Amino acid sequence: MTQAAAGSELDERVPGRRWIVRLDPVGRGSAEVRVSCGRPACAERRLPSAAAGRTAAVAHLKAHLRAAPAPRADAYCACRADGCRAHLPDTGGRARTEQPWRCGGSVVLTVITDRAGRWWQALECCSRCAAATPGARTAAGPPPSAPPAAGRPAPAAAGTGVGRPHFSDQQVTARTGGPAPLPVPAPRPVPARRRRPPEARVGRRVIPRDLRPVSLRDELTELGDLFRAYQKRPEPDLALLADLQERKARAFLTWSDVSCDVTLRLEARRAEQAAAVIRRQHQHRTGCVPDGDGPGVARLLTVPAQWEYARSVLAHVADHTPLPGAEARLLVLMLTLRTAHTGTGNLVGQDVNALGLTDPEDLVERLTGCGWLSLPGTVGDLLASRPENPTPVTVPSLVPDEDGTGPFTFGKKTRPKLSGWAQRVVSDKKLRKAKAPAGARLLAVTLATWTDEVGRLGPGGRGVALNALTTRVPVGSGELRDLIDRLTAADWLTDAALTDTHLTGRLTERVLPLTCPLPD
Repeated sequence: MTQAAAGSELDERVPGRRWIVRLDPVGRGSAEVRVSCGRPACAERRLPSAAAGRTAAVAHLKAHLRAAPAPRADAYCACRADGCRAHLPDTGGRARTEQPWRCGGSVVLTVITDRAGRWWQALECCSRCAAATPGARTAAGPPPSAPPAAGRPAPAAAGTGVGRPHFSDQQVTARTGGPAPLPVPAPRPVPARRRRPPEARVGRRVIPRDLRPVSLRDELTELGDLFRAYQKRPEPDLALLADLQERKARAFLTWSDVSCDVTLRLEARRAEQAAAVIRRQHQHRTGCVPDGDGPGVARLLTVPAQWEYARSVLAHVADHTPLPGAEARLLVLMLTLRTAHTGTGNLVGQDVNALGLTDPEDLVERLTGCGWLSLPGTVGDLLASRPENPTPVTVPSLVPDEDGTGPFTFGKKTRPKLSGWAQRVVSDKKLRKAKAPAGARLLAVTLATWTDEVGRLGPGGRGVALNALTTRVPVGSGELRDLIDRLTAADWLTDAALTDTHLTGRLTERVLPLTCPLPD
């Protein structure tokens, strides 16, 4: 009889509502997050950051709670479908199967939050489940009791234990008087996490708290702080880094002697080697190379004579370019280097198309129209030619005289080295990636021949005079500033400062192998 009454009560009640608001990443490499809700009518939202996503998710959940301020009177515990064991005695699977709806206490509206802040769940569950769930917070209690609706059977007598909710792990006994309501248990508090004090570290090594002597522990702790501060520096300081590595080597040797740890001695040796390498790099960058050592930078053009030849070609092109503008100057420079020895050379379409010219075909036609350049076919044939079928070109002004003399004094072995050097500069990877215009590439070639040993612009690092610079790079002052910004963004130029008379700065370490230093 009791089981039949319990089954009838379950049929008349509805399962508790439950929905979850989730915060998920959109995809790898993106800071955006996706906020989704388990309610069918709620649309998905995308937010630019995790903080904005959490704010939106909490606001969305609060809106649902305001719309449903209290649990329904005819609802039973939402965790019934999950086979919740928190509110049933451990009597085996048969008892849970027969009476899974016997929850403890009245139904309340509860909010459960993930500790990591990735999801928020609201559900109608019994007080027993809410109390047994760590971190669960009750958003609303049960509604006030109402008289039974017409046509719905009145609740059974108190002695049957069916008409009212009760804890399933407590026995219900029949009483002559009305039973007193059972108290709702208080929620179990979330266990507090014990936070350990932070451990002192140097690199990946944990410094023991009982390390003696205390001066060694203080030195290791200070070294760890200094290394971490160095990693946050906007610019490297190789001299400072070498000093830190030397201090680390000495401290780790002492630590190894105290603790008898061989690995510490090996790490001290690696720190000594790193300090020596970093110190040498600093000497090469500043030009303070010890006597007897070779050059600090392995340059593409290796001898000062080749550097002077490169400057002579740039000076010749500045005086003999038949057309105005930086684009014409750059194309004439590359064609001059390709045909400098005999006045003739081979060219393919990629050689012209890779210079960042606005209209390569029109520029080549203008050079052939004025007689400076001669082609065996059309300009279209030149631009379409490939390495397996290059186009022979001729620059009549570079053809040697009857006595074999020409405008340049270098030989046929030096010409391809100069041409390869210029090609490396104008086709630099970062310039190509930034789609630098022809003016920026011409400025890069020019500045590469006006540096000292460590890359500072001008003789002795005093800068390049603007009147000389605009002679080599024919652009206005406004366009020159834009070209300087482009070279700075492409990691070609750093510390650039443009005044009314000079351009100061230095070329980055990345492009030092392409420089042609000025004589002392």
